[in-house]
Order: sequence, then C-alpha cells, then structure tokens
Amino acid sequence: MKLQICLFLGVTFFSVSRAGFSPPVVNISLDVPANQRWAPLKTLYDIDFLRKAASDVIDSTVPKWVHIAIKPIVNALEKYIPQPYAGEIQGMASFYGTDISDIVLLNFAYEVSAFCTSIVTQDTKGNIYHGRNLDYPHDVLKNLTLDVVFMKNGKVAYRGTTFAGYVGLWTGQSPNKFTVSGNERNKGHWWENIISAILLKSSPVSWLVRETLEAAVDFQDAVVRLAKVPIITDVYYILGGVHAGEGVVITRDRRGSADIWPLDTLHGNWYRVETNYDHWLPAPKRDDRRHVAMKALNSTGQNHINMDSLYEVLSVNPVCNRITVYTTVMSAATPEKYTTVVRDTCK
Repeated sequence: MKLQICLFLGVTFFSVSRAGFSPPVVNISLDVPANQRWAPLKTLYDIDFLRKAASDVIDSTVPKWVHIAIKPIVNALEKYIPQPYAGEIQGMASFYGTDISDIVLLNFAYEVSAFCTSIVTQDTKGNIYHGRNLDYPHDVLKNLTLDVVFMKNGKVAYRGTTFAGYVGLWTGQSPNKFTVSGNERNKGHWWENIISAILLKSSPVSWLVRETLEAAVDFQDAVVRLAKVPIITDVYYILGGVHAGEGVVITRDRRGSADIWPLDTLHGNWYRVETNYDHWLPAPKRDDRRHVAMKALNSTGQNHINMDSLYEVLSVNPVCNRITVYTTVMSAATPEKYTTVVRDTCK
C-alpha cells in the first residue's frame, strides 16, 4: 500500500497564489553528539502537538504489519540504522517522550511518500535557479515545516527544509556549491523498501541527500554521489550548481541511475521540469503539472527568469494545489537568498 498523492487538482490555467508564511528557522550543530542535535525543537513546538501530529501521519500512512516488522529494527537500532541517524532518532524519541519505534516509523513514512514538482533553470547570464513544491495530504505538516541550518565549526555547512521529527532532507543547499531536491518516482511498495533498507542496507533517499550536502565538494561530485549510491527506492534527484550548464535531473533506480537529463542551453533547453513521472514518457492527463509548468516557464522567458519569477511559476495551478505544503526557491551562488514559503492556499 502506498499513498497516491500529487493529483491533478484543477484545470490548466494561470492562477497565482502568494498566500503563505515563513517557517521557523532552527540551527542544528553537527559538533554536538547526535542524540542532542535536535534538542532546539523543544523550544519551538509543544510536545503534545508533536506527538499527535506524528501519530496522525503514521496511522494514515504506515500499514499495520510494518508496526510489527519494525520492532526488531528498533531492538537493534544501531545494527540496522547507521550513525548519525540512529543517535538523532534516539534523541528525537527522548524529547518527544515517545516510543522510539514511532520515530523510526515517522521517518520511513515520509521516505516513501510523494514529493512533487522540481524545476532547475538557467537565465541568459548563466545564473542557475532551483525551485520545488512539496505536496503531502496532511495539513498538520504546514505547522511542522521548518528550515534547518546545519552548523559545523561555527559555520554554515548546509541547510534544508524538512518536518519536525524527520532527520532526512528532500530539499537542501550546500552554499556556493549546489542545490538539490528529491521527487518520488512511483516504484516499489512498503515491503520492498523496508527490505532494501534493512537487509541490503541501502540508504533512504533523503539521507543520501543530506550526506551529499555535507560531503560533496562541488556540483559534479554531488551528481556522481546521487547517481551511484544504492538507495531504498526509486526517486528523481534534481540539482542546480553555480556555473552555467550546472543543472540536471537524475532518474534513479535502487542500484544506480536510469537516466541523466542535463540542461542543454545550446539547443534552447534552459530549464528542466520534473514532477513524478519519467520525463521521456507523457505525463498522465489526470496530473499534467509538467505541461503547465513548462507553459508558464515559456511565458516567463529565459530573459526574465529569477527567483521571484520561478516562485510565480511554482504558484500556478495545479503546480501549486490544495495539498502543497511548501515552496522553496534557491540558488547556490547566492545562498543567503534561500527562501521557503509554507502555502496557506493553493487551489
């Protein structure tokens, strides 16, 4: 069983919504022990609210058999879940005051759910802009969304947007190096993903994003890492760099890349749009966000693309829709402009 979301939720026309609010920003120190890193969340959220929100997401997403299957993992957490994630999950459970299995389940629940529209673009001066909408059918997540700044040795190592209780990243930026977002590729089932994670010890897709943000030295290094490292399920990784031409969509299988789709400005391909379908196949008529986004980008034009106009493209219906949780726009060459808006209304 797998949640099917990112549905076509409106007719194809340009209606832009600006409503929204900025999520809280929290600094997480990578210099402290893993089980203490997420303690700052205690000052941002009511614990009872966090418990209730986690329970709602788990109960509506995770099959009952997984509750039983997860117990052996929890009993041997460090055997199956690598550091620093095991320590961070243990710390989360401690200050949530809940069973650690719930935090493990919460993280896997997000791991196999849809994450929707990503766009990487290049303007006529060679500047790269990257934006994404994340869709998920739980309104409570709008109040759990936060921007996280990961600090190391007193400096910003990387940053991203996530949900309270989740240690992975689906949206992130390594300053002056690259930006990255992940979109679900609708393959596999719960049992396949769990087996891949436990028995094959493959990386959850969002953990690989975070590891790449921390370790990759530049855009090319990030592309290689995200294309080759085994992961628990298929996914699309979308990256933007700091130099002209540094934009790509990586279509992933569990074992490696199925396709690499870079920008090609010499032939007029100054943007790439990825939703939740292989780009070489037509998008289903019931959910053609791809065509709508491309139409909006063509209307905007390469001469006028920037972070503001990219946000406008991501606000067009149904690219932005009633289950859109947040929009992030970013450019690694100007990392201080990283912006996330939690969407109040997208109809």
